[in-house]
Amino acid sequence: MTGFKLGIEADESKAARVMLERAAAASLRTVNLRCAADITAKPITWLWKNWIPAGKLTILAGNGGTGKTTLALGLAAILTAWGKWPDGAACAEAGNVLIWSSEDNPDDTLVPRLIASGANMKRCHFIDGITENGERLPFDPAQDIPELHRAVEGIGGVALLIVDPIVSAVSGDMHKANDVRRSLQALVDFGEAHKCAVLGITHFSKGGVGKSPMDRVIGSQAFGALARMVLVTAKEEDSTRRVLARAKSNIAPDDGGVSYNVELTALPSGIEATHVIWEGPIEGTAREILGEVEHDEHGDSDTQTDLGNMLMDTLTHHGGKMTTKQLMSEVRDAGHSWDAAKRLKKSLGIVSEKDGMTGPWVWRIYGADPRRAHEGSEERTEKTLLPSLSSAHSSAKVQL
Repeated sequence: MTGFKLGIEADESKAARVMLERAAAASLRTVNLRCAADITAKPITWLWKNWIPAGKLTILAGNGGTGKTTLALGLAAILTAWGKWPDGAACAEAGNVLIWSSEDNPDDTLVPRLIASGANMKRCHFIDGITENGERLPFDPAQDIPELHRAVEGIGGVALLIVDPIVSAVSGDMHKANDVRRSLQALVDFGEAHKCAVLGITHFSKGGVGKSPMDRVIGSQAFGALARMVLVTAKEEDSTRRVLARAKSNIAPDDGGVSYNVELTALPSGIEATHVIWEGPIEGTAREILGEVEHDEHGDSDTQTDLGNMLMDTLTHHGGKMTTKQLMSEVRDAGHSWDAAKRLKKSLGIVSEKDGMTGPWVWRIYGADPRRAHEGSEERTEKTLLPSLSSAHSSAKVQL
């Protein structure tokens, strides 16, 4: 009898051990590995090729007055109306747009701008809060994304989500990387789930003129780190011209830009609204493009004078004209910044243009080429014009 009892106890003990082992195995955390040979390579899907990737986060940053919201609505209009992107590329397919704005009212600001931009209004939708138990509440991405998934399915999907400003999606301190990453992950996951481009609008920090555009994005560096593309805007001083440039791209070229303007127009209803006028592609890095239109009030005047004299002397020595590539090399070899050279160009009476239909871009002292006969060109309105090559050469020092 005793042996029988011991046998039962032994069986129970064994069963208990098995159960414990199974429970331990079930709760054990393991690392999952994927062999590269089992993964099918896929191309990046683009909303706007090389500018706005589908299913990923893009940041649009710039100073106030550059028309960032109007620009974003202009892009939304292109997508909804199946138009052409600012660089001339055709929109591959029309799509729905979702807009979440905590700064502008849809009724008197955003909808008039969409109409002025030529958007298909039936494809434009606004996140207008949450209703819970009959009560209207603000939209909170930290907990309301599941409901947003269902709402998007109800309108047939979405191709672009605009968040203005992106910091409104951050729960916590926008200067802390962990808070930013934790808060934005829900939006990133939403974009990936719907193959939807997420465009987050934000501002530049103050006093950043001349710095790396990426370093000028306000808040934690996690904004730029989490985004696959960072676009930046700037406005030309004493002008209405604005520029859009790529400051960061992990998946496409990271240079080049687009020139644009913001105009006020009257709608048939009599309401006035702004919209974007695209003026075509421009060359250069983001730092160069922004440097050409922004003025750094803290620049060293002696250095600018030296650079100005160097530019005039070099161009004069080469007959008043050099290719941009050659002159850039000369400037950098002399220890100067090419960004600074581009900022000085206008004040020195230097123009940049294509050397014929198929020739390279050149920098030329205005008036150095007697064959130039264009009337009413933009260069003729510049503040400082050098009437002839001889007068430019006779000037021993450039006054800046």
